[in-house]
Amino acid sequence: MNDAEALVSIGTFARRVGLTPSALRFYDDCGVLRPARVDAATGYRYYAPDQEPRAVLVRRLRETGLPLVDASVVLDGDREEARAVLTAHARRTRDTAAAAQAAIDGLLRDLSGAGNAAMARVGGAELAGAVRQVAPSAARGAVREEFPVLGCVLVELTGQEVRLVATDRYRLAVRALRPSAVTGGAHGLLADAGTMKEIASWAMRLPEVAIEVDGRGARVHGDGEERPLPAVDGTFPDYRIVLDDLPAARHRLIVDRDALRTALADHDDGPVLLRTDERDRLVLGRAAAEVPSICTGPPLRIAFDPGVLLPAVEASVGPDVLLEISSTLRPVVVRSADQGSFTTLVMPVLQEEER
Repeated sequence: MNDAEALVSIGTFARRVGLTPSALRFYDDCGVLRPARVDAATGYRYYAPDQEPRAVLVRRLRETGLPLVDASVVLDGDREEARAVLTAHARRTRDTAAAAQAAIDGLLRDLSGAGNAAMARVGGAELAGAVRQVAPSAARGAVREEFPVLGCVLVELTGQEVRLVATDRYRLAVRALRPSAVTGGAHGLLADAGTMKEIASWAMRLPEVAIEVDGRGARVHGDGEERPLPAVDGTFPDYRIVLDDLPAARHRLIVDRDALRTALADHDDGPVLLRTDERDRLVLGRAAAEVPSICTGPPLRIAFDPGVLLPAVEASVGPDVLLEISSTLRPVVVRSADQGSFTTLVMPVLQEEER
């Protein structure tokens, strides 16, 4: 059987790969999936058996709702580009689903007359750990005086998780907790960072606490005790816009957390320069102290205020910290390798030649 005899019609190929003929014609027009041959006289499209894996992958990508522009990256880009596209799409999908779920819960609550109450139960140590990670990113000093809401921690009950958020404009920390039980819909309130630290110290010794919001306000209770959670008036920055606007990372640095923390703590002369070389080494500062790491991406030079980067590294969990860098002018994602529910964004600073 020659190659021409092995080709199948668009209808047969469509049935084999689970797509419609109209979809195949559309993907041909878009350049995503060209037929192996087009009859010059009739315009009929014919496909080869070795095109089936790509067609199935196209179908699977489209079933996830991935736009064709991004699907093309997964189909024809390298593994890292494909991973970045799919990770970003998964995050957007989760956020969209959570927003839709919260909206539906609110409508159902209104219809059932359940009122405006919500409750979520989490581990006491979990809540304390989340506050420890997030609260250092709240503003202090002059920034807090100018923008009082930045001295707060945003506490969100989404109907699916409890989320703590804080920012001082130069860094942004987000920690999500999975509650053991939840009732009601979405709620958000601003709480003073100092108040949250006091509640964290109390909650640390309790096996479980409940965060409750209703018409009388907000409170945290557990083991027969209760602590008020006074709400602060104001509008917190829309942190989701920042997260959704993050471009794909060009550089990824997996760094020994203790070594990086020590190097940053020892640096006391202005911004600290992190750079990688062609041998994928990470060196820090003018003394070029080498920090154990795994570096991917092209050679990199990026500078940070150690007073901003160090707390983000200290708030991480586990022996390693992951830095995802898209450019020297965009927020850098600092992730805990052992805790995907905690993310910090840190702004780099301009290097001398950029000033």
